[in-house]
Amino acid sequence: MKRPLAVVAALLPAFVLPATAFAHVTLESAFPETQSTVDASPTEVRLTFNELVTIAPQAIRVLASDGALLSGTARVLDGGRIVVAPVSGLKNGSAYTVRWQVAGRDGHSPAGVYTFGVGVSPPPPTEAVGAGGTTWRDSLARWLLFVALALLIGPLAMRLLVVGRPLPDRLEQRFHFVGVVAALAAINVGIAAFFIRASNALQLPLGDLIYGDLQPFAEKTRFGIAFLVMTVGLGAVAALLLLAWALDLHAARWWALVLSILLASGLSLSGHQATESNASWMSELADWVHLVGACIWVGGLVTLALIVWPTAPELRRRAFLGFSRLAMVIVGAMVLAGAYLALVRLPELADLWETHYGRLLLLKLGIVSLALGWGGFHHAFVRPRLEAGVEPRVRPSLIGEMTVALAVLLAAAVLTNAPPPEEPSSATAVRLSR
Repeated sequence: MKRPLAVVAALLPAFVLPATAFAHVTLESAFPETQSTVDASPTEVRLTFNELVTIAPQAIRVLASDGALLSGTARVLDGGRIVVAPVSGLKNGSAYTVRWQVAGRDGHSPAGVYTFGVGVSPPPPTEAVGAGGTTWRDSLARWLLFVALALLIGPLAMRLLVVGRPLPDRLEQRFHFVGVVAALAAINVGIAAFFIRASNALQLPLGDLIYGDLQPFAEKTRFGIAFLVMTVGLGAVAALLLLAWALDLHAARWWALVLSILLASGLSLSGHQATESNASWMSELADWVHLVGACIWVGGLVTLALIVWPTAPELRRRAFLGFSRLAMVIVGAMVLAGAYLALVRLPELADLWETHYGRLLLLKLGIVSLALGWGGFHHAFVRPRLEAGVEPRVRPSLIGEMTVALAVLLAAAVLTNAPPPEEPSSATAVRLSR
């Protein structure tokens, strides 16, 4: 196969070249430490920076859970590298939010937020006092990430598990191209989702986040740790796919598929299925199975409709029948995992129509039913004709099912960002850090 080395060489810098680092004011240490638990109420909050800063009187604000300001006028020490603010009225068994903003000599005004607890575990910075909740931007970013993962995992699964054997050069290059672009897209969408979440908590415009202190979000939350692991892992996936494209390394695709499926667990380990009071390893596993199944199903439909059908007519029958068999297993696993998650999240039947989460779930179930009905039509009427050697005009219908499947991912993204109803017995329980 003629390998597009020029294309690979053009895409490689987007993956391997590190971003240019611009020096600016950064927070070196804090007391109390970020996301820490202290035994006794502190009398001051102390922040140490890597260079001299200037401040306003309210450079440090310490807030109680009800929004009450508990800090006094801030001052600088050590020539301007240390900023200190007195605090009073802190109580044992309570958590507090620290919001700060200073000015550097370069004219930029870095800011940050973190939480700490006195004798109690603090909430994550995404739940700090003053933090905004999830918005349509969060749901859009989550949906685009789902789509990118589907376009990464689905075509790889189709190529390796369904299509098999060497393919025509044009079709093979399409598979390569889609895989590499999907991996790079997943990296960039994941970065955007992280910045959107941090922006909600810091209450800063996205353009100012480059000067914000993102360390508490990246290193002290499940969401941030999952973001870091997935970003590095997806970079490795992109490298494997580029090597497979450039050097025709078939085994590299298998490694890329396995790694991609494993990395998808990052979303399950950092979402509601892992952080709510009734979460368990079973809910995390079910959510991961549900997500991977959806990625293979949606990505497989995209592969059939947009890659195989217009490019390789001689492979249509084999690809459709092979995907039909795979989809039966995948959809079955998705339905079982989804049913279990619904029972965990909504223990009462009335929760389906009495809670916001339940109504969103009903909407998703309606779209899923439409997609499954469409797939059932293909299985009952198109598959027998293809097995008999007759090829019906099915591509428009495949595109229709694919569109509905993408709508399922959108509904899943909105549902994922919506908090499920709390159980009455655990309404006051402290949740794990997200």
